[in-house]
Amino acid sequence: MPNTGGSLLANLMHFARALRAAGLPVGPGKVIDAVAAVRAIGITDRRDFYWTLHAVFVNRPDQRLIFDQAFHVFWRNPDLLKKMMGLVLPELRIEGEEETELDAAMTFSDREQLRGMDFEKMSLEELARAKAAIARLRLPVQDVPTRRFAPDRHGARADLRATLRAALRSGGLIELKRRSPRRRPPPLVVLCDISGSMSRYSRIFLHFMHSVTNDRDRVHTFVFGTRLTNITRYLRHRDVDLALERVAEAVVDWSGGTRIGHCLGEFNRLWSRRLLGQGAIVLLITDGLDRDAGAGLAHEMDRLHRSCRRLIWLNPLLRYEGFEPRSLGMKAMMPYVDEFRPVHNLESLGTLIEVLGAPLARRGTAASTWRLKEERAA
Repeated sequence: MPNTGGSLLANLMHFARALRAAGLPVGPGKVIDAVAAVRAIGITDRRDFYWTLHAVFVNRPDQRLIFDQAFHVFWRNPDLLKKMMGLVLPELRIEGEEETELDAAMTFSDREQLRGMDFEKMSLEELARAKAAIARLRLPVQDVPTRRFAPDRHGARADLRATLRAALRSGGLIELKRRSPRRRPPPLVVLCDISGSMSRYSRIFLHFMHSVTNDRDRVHTFVFGTRLTNITRYLRHRDVDLALERVAEAVVDWSGGTRIGHCLGEFNRLWSRRLLGQGAIVLLITDGLDRDAGAGLAHEMDRLHRSCRRLIWLNPLLRYEGFEPRSLGMKAMMPYVDEFRPVHNLESLGTLIEVLGAPLARRGTAASTWRLKEERAA
């Protein structure tokens, strides 16, 4: 079939993009495997076609439902499926059909609608557009002074060593040298909940984390459900598909329960001292629904809060009007966060970027605000 290879690859690439937009870790290698499998099996009906692609693209139990929905949405047009079969079996080919093309152009109103749409309610096409927008995001985090100094003619501190060395070189002429603290972006640590209640959001947040990791240095990313996993090195791959495929292979507790206190305790013991120096900012992404009913959570949140310069809790549940943190886990966390913000659409991510680029707010503002609301409600 010398004339069908390119078309077969192109059609399967479209389907692979749909799966990737839905959150499955699909890279170029799996597309090639899918082409080889379809040709080798010699499919003759929809069921064979389904299970052939299922064997290639699905490797975890939590991916089955996503694949099933994506398959039936993508191939819901029977004429399109027949055309696909014709690429594999020449006798089933349908002549004279026009190729379907997608218009990727978006009007201003389309973009505004996409910015305000909840990630959970997006179609596959809308998710793909959202991920493309996320890939273009940049974090303008303000530089902070470090403990190291650099030469600065207008610096506030005198540099005696540099002054003496200059005097020796010039034969006794003394010019007072000055210095000032070096400035660089603070470390950014992301702790993201990947439990079942967060699954749709955590998959899109991985794209955000990949974009941030490849935009600046000193970004450290962890995911947690019932255990803590450091995925920083995987997200450093420039290819987002390869990066997410490596993450999927490394993480074993997708879409399960959540032990927030246990996982934060592990982070505090093993990673806090080495990562939270020099004014680190921590983004804690979770809905606060804890399987352990908040056991030990207040202690670990207090320790995390004391170790960093700024602790921002991002919670998708804040999208609901009138939301109140009533669960034991949420109440244990609230006193120790500096910012409490929603994160459920592109607009909320844009607001987060503006907040990170703004001057540091007074610590404890978020907790004080919620305590005041509770007192008034009582």
